Amino acid sequence: MNIEHLRLFVRLSITHNISVAGQELDLSPAVASAHINKLEQGLGVRLVHRTTRKVSLTEDGMAFLPHAEEVISSVEAARAAVGAGSALPSGTLRITAPASFGRLHVMPALRGFLARYPTLKLDLRFSDNIVDLVEGGFDVAIRNAELKDSTLIARKLAPDKRIVCASPEYIARFGQPDTPHELDQYECIHLMGLEHWSFETPKGLLTVKPQGNLRADNGEAVRDACVNGLGVAISSTWCVYQHLQRGELVQILSDYPLVSGTALWAIYPSSRLLAPKVRVFIEYFIERFGAQPYWD
Repeated sequence: MNIEHLRLFVRLSITHNISVAGQELDLSPAVASAHINKLEQGLGVRLVHRTTRKVSLTEDGMAFLPHAEEVISSVEAARAAVGAGSALPSGTLRITAPASFGRLHVMPALRGFLARYPTLKLDLRFSDNIVDLVEGGFDVAIRNAELKDSTLIARKLAPDKRIVCASPEYIARFGQPDTPHELDQYECIHLMGLEHWSFETPKGLLTVKPQGNLRADNGEAVRDACVNGLGVAISSTWCVYQHLQRGELVQILSDYPLVSGTALWAIYPSSRLLAPKVRVFIEYFIERFGAQPYWD
């Protein structure tokens, strides 16, 4: 039984696309399809259902998958035991991340990542939409939202601290609130999906819904509107830390911390086989951001 055929089959179980799975292993669609055919012929069973859009595992394929993963894990453990496992990971790593965070913090880190792992190729998609990892054929996603899909595994990369801020110009013209209750007296800029603001107070949790004439679907747009004196806004510290350092924004309501269950996560499809290229990507960014990220 060919180990490369097994690797392809396992990746196919995640991507549901022969072309994408083959591309990750530097195989053409024709060669990838031929490998799956040979694996099926050797086993004497049909492992996948093929359609024009995607493939899915048959009942026999589902039964065979954990055994294929075990074989690959055993081979990799054996190679590592004799030193062969020290080879650098290779292939194409497909990544998706929020547009603002990707541009501000992922892209600047890639020079160091590729210097450490020069045999990897990167395929990046920056979007604020929550994409389907399996349908899109992605290996890993960076997200700053709660994990709701139980078929995915999450590793925490860094905290996602959020603060309320305003520009010195806005504060000079209109003042600033002393408590969250006073926010209704100010123009507030909203990030879509974050219309309710929750605070820790001496009397417990307080949730308010501030009013405002401006909202946007992009964190950098909200931040820029705030810098331009258009109102008060919530923003993640990773998005505004440089503006705070330059004095373009000022944190307000610091005695009333925002309540948020978000963090920055690396998300990948659940499988007992974690591809080395995904593992090194996650470990690199955990190391880079650390428990106390540079933006905090």
